[in-house]
Amino acid sequence: MILPATAGLGRTMRYLCAVYLKPNALRGLSASELAKLNRDSVGYDRQLAKQGNYIASSALQPPGTAKTVRRRGKKISVKDGPFAESKEVLGGFILIEARDMEEAVSIAKRVPVGRFASIEVRPEMKID
Repeated sequence: MILPATAGLGRTMRYLCAVYLKPNALRGLSASELAKLNRDSVGYDRQLAKQGNYIASSALQPPGTAKTVRRRGKKISVKDGPFAESKEVLGGFILIEARDMEEAVSIAKRVPVGRFASIEVRPEMKID
C-alpha cells in the first residue's frame, strides 16, 4: 500500500521499519483475528499518512517464495529462498519519515503486527 505523505511538515530523515517474525507467528490467529490485524495495520498506515510520517508499506510473501541473487565477479547464482538462515524472517516493512530516531522508534512501537514480531528501525543512507 502506498499513500501520499503529507508535505511540508519539516521531516528530513527516512527510516525503514523492517518487520521480522517467526514464519508461523500468525498461523494461530483465527480468520477474524487476522482480519482485525489487517484492518488495524491499514488504519495505522492511514494515521501515519495524516501525520505526514507515511511513505510506503507492504507485507511480504513467505520466504519460500523468494529467490536470492548473488553476484561475485562474473559469476551469478540464483537460489531459492532467503540466503541467511535465521529463526525470524522479513515479513514486511513500513517506510516512514521522522524528525529523528526517537520519533521513528515511537512510531515503530505502535505498529499493530509488532505484537507478533520484532520491528527493526534503520535510517536510510543517502548516496549522492
